[in-house]
Amino acid sequence: MRFGLTFPNFGAYAEPGVIVALATAAEEAGWDGFFVWDHIVVADGMQVADPWVLLGALGQATSSIKLGPMVAALPRHRPWVVARQSVTLDRLTDGRMILGVGIGYPPDPDFTTFGDVTDARERADMLGEGLSIVTGVWSGAPFEFEGEHYTVLRSRFGPPPVQKPRIPIWVAGMLPNLRPFRRAARFEGVFPIRSDMEDITPGRCGPGRPLCRDASHG
Repeated sequence: MRFGLTFPNFGAYAEPGVIVALATAAEEAGWDGFFVWDHIVVADGMQVADPWVLLGALGQATSSIKLGPMVAALPRHRPWVVARQSVTLDRLTDGRMILGVGIGYPPDPDFTTFGDVTDARERADMLGEGLSIVTGVWSGAPFEFEGEHYTVLRSRFGPPPVQKPRIPIWVAGMLPNLRPFRRAARFEGVFPIRSDMEDITPGRCGPGRPLCRDASHG
């Protein structure tokens, strides 16, 4: 059994040096994973650090601990950009990247502030298409996609991820909604939380895979 920490990189944890220090301390203490959140606006005026820039810094400051966004709100991003960022981090860390994804929660103010899609069902559909694109471009083979939300003309992306057959993907799900868990079953792991947000339930990444735990909940 392996264990990881997630830190909300806003408020008291918005200073990049603080997160880097926490990650290096976690690695030295024997933790197996260190993950950051993906938000743009949490509350009016609250300080927020960009997760992708932080992960680049964490990749350079550590040598063994697993890293990644937990979770990236894929419907708020261009999926091909997330694919490129993830591969770059995977190669930077010599295969220590884990890509956590979800529809983004809560939508207000993170999505409403910028006029992004707030309907949960539509964001779920965008997540499904986005995952098809991410895994498709990671393959390195000629790839094209035509969906309701995204279009990709035939092209081939490189370089490929270090990890084979791909970077592990963990899909977030909020109980009691089962649709995200059916989606997660097609990938390498799940990051479940409770709908009342009182607890963060440990998420098993497949049989014998790591567990995630939210540091803000002990």
